[in-house]
Amino acid sequence: MFELTSIIGLSRVIEELRSLIKVVGPSDATVLIMGDSGTGKELVAKALHGCSSRNKGPFIPVNCGAIPRELLESELFGHRKGSFTGAISDRKGRFELANGGTLFLDEIGDMSMDLQVKLLRVLQEREIDPVGSQHGIPIDVRVVAATHKNIETLIQQGDFREDLYYRLNVMPMEIVALRERREDIATLFSYFADLYVRDNQSAIRLHPKSLELLLQYDWPGNVRELSNLVDRYSALYPGQEIDLRKVPASMVPQGIRSISDSQSADALHLLIGGLPDQAGEAQIPPVMVTEQAELQLSAAAEEANQDEVQKVIMLAQGGSDIPEQGLQLKQHLLEIERSIIKKALGQAEGNVSKTARLLNLQRTTLIEKINKYGLSDNP
Repeated sequence: MFELTSIIGLSRVIEELRSLIKVVGPSDATVLIMGDSGTGKELVAKALHGCSSRNKGPFIPVNCGAIPRELLESELFGHRKGSFTGAISDRKGRFELANGGTLFLDEIGDMSMDLQVKLLRVLQEREIDPVGSQHGIPIDVRVVAATHKNIETLIQQGDFREDLYYRLNVMPMEIVALRERREDIATLFSYFADLYVRDNQSAIRLHPKSLELLLQYDWPGNVRELSNLVDRYSALYPGQEIDLRKVPASMVPQGIRSISDSQSADALHLLIGGLPDQAGEAQIPPVMVTEQAELQLSAAAEEANQDEVQKVIMLAQGGSDIPEQGLQLKQHLLEIERSIIKKALGQAEGNVSKTARLLNLQRTTLIEKINKYGLSDNP
């Protein structure tokens, strides 16, 4: 039996989904599952099958969008030997294979209109006609369909039969996108981390700052995308803590990289606000640089000269244009960080603990940066 515990999440919508599966599962009613790609529609279909009296029978999935149109009829209903070129023997279709169990028709919105007519008849008559057969075959199958498309829009466009929609939509179920239940992201990450443990290693863990990035990401691929990401990092960094800011850019989704870059830009804004202006020197505010900001900055290149840094500051303050040849933003951010630390050390008269408080950094982190930038001999 496919357990309901495989529907992972602590959010209210997931709790409600599990409750609905418990109610709908035992019935024989046709179900239409709606939701974006990657939300777990097949998992829900398996859970419905597992909660039904048919759970000892077969669960047969078929992706209507993945099978060529000219082959789908034979795939669903079967064919007889010699009914077309290449039909060298009788073949049972998915409906017949699912007899006594559940047939899961995924991406039903991709089915052609002529096949929709035949499917409607099967649902009404509970009988299939294999290609090339002169006699119908009675079937005992529960149908669960799914789609990521808006069926009502397809009906308006003339691409889906309204009568078939009502026949399928006896029990509608909707799975919300992952971006609408972000409170489940940490739970899902842990679940997949345990699932993808390799070679007796411990499960990977997520750095708190990386969790912040995941919570801000919109997850266009939904739970499937998160699952694939955890699988990737479990292979690359078995048993380790995952800090996305230290993972090669090619291994991080573009959307997450964009969020990280945006945070770097915000950090630059914070830094600019504490630098001297034209009226005179500004004191460094104690909370001017957050730990998150300094970690973003530390990923940049090692060197940049001070004149270029001042140009970047002027650019951020609206005092100049971006040069035609462009500029190395991350390189300049690093030099700005070095300048800020140097200034804070001077203001604190070389006292590391006081400097760490001024910059809102851990003392050990500050010491690492002082050594990195060669500032240990600066007052």
